[in-house]
Amino acid sequence: MAWDIFLTEYRNYLQLERSLADNSVAAYVHDVLKLKQFLDISNRNLSPLEVSATDLHNFLEYVNELGMTVHSQARVVSGIKGFFKYLIFEDIIKDNPAELLEAPKLGRKLPDVLSLEEIEKIITSIDRSTGNGQRDVTMLEVLYSSGLRVSELVHLKISNTYFDIGFLRIIGKGSKERLVPLGKSASKHLKIYINEVRVHQNAKPEAKDYVFLNRFGGAISRISVFTMIKKQVSLSGLKKKVSPHTFRHSFATHLIEGGADLRAVQEMLGHESITTTEIYTHLDRDFLSQTLKEFHPRA
Repeated sequence: MAWDIFLTEYRNYLQLERSLADNSVAAYVHDVLKLKQFLDISNRNLSPLEVSATDLHNFLEYVNELGMTVHSQARVVSGIKGFFKYLIFEDIIKDNPAELLEAPKLGRKLPDVLSLEEIEKIITSIDRSTGNGQRDVTMLEVLYSSGLRVSELVHLKISNTYFDIGFLRIIGKGSKERLVPLGKSASKHLKIYINEVRVHQNAKPEAKDYVFLNRFGGAISRISVFTMIKKQVSLSGLKKKVSPHTFRHSFATHLIEGGADLRAVQEMLGHESITTTEIYTHLDRDFLSQTLKEFHPRA
């Protein structure tokens, strides 16, 4: 039987036999869909009857790597365990692969994830009356809109910025290239910075194509981005430890928890598959763009 048949029957079971509210039913089913998406990414063409305990543990490692909060991971574990209990209850499977699956301990320390309100608080703390202010706002908007690594941000080039299609061409780890959608807010600020601020700077010859410049006309450094964020977090009054990677974690978490397809988030982050064969999922631009528009808070 295909996954969609199992999920339809599971949904009916939750609605009719357990009398759960519609939102709870949707959450349980969506958690199981995340598992199916992970198996697709990993090229594990398995039916629910073939899923092993190892597959489930690899799935939990993967959503943790993407930046899902501990509370959300615990909820996903609950959803997965519920699904396989249902299969046992209906005598569809004999052995429960989720029986020993454990939710992450809620006290475990993971990188902080910012709420949308906290991100806005940090961004609004920046003095936009200066050229550097507009640059700094733009960098944070791009970090959060596209989930870039700080090294990818500082090496972003004007020639790799495609406003007409709403994408950035990113050179990631191992010189691997990917196209990343650019949200509406980030696109607006990027245009303002390039056309109204950067155009008046004298870029050094080696930095002419770099988007973000320092006050001397060279490409901005990673340390400068870290320092700027630390300063703005302090000015905003937030007590969290925030780095450029926090914006990347927040980007991934907000998309996943909003219901985005795992494959799309993986592609946008430039993550390798966790399988030993290092399979990559290549998705078309329309799918990535639509995912960002539907699930990103500032898109």
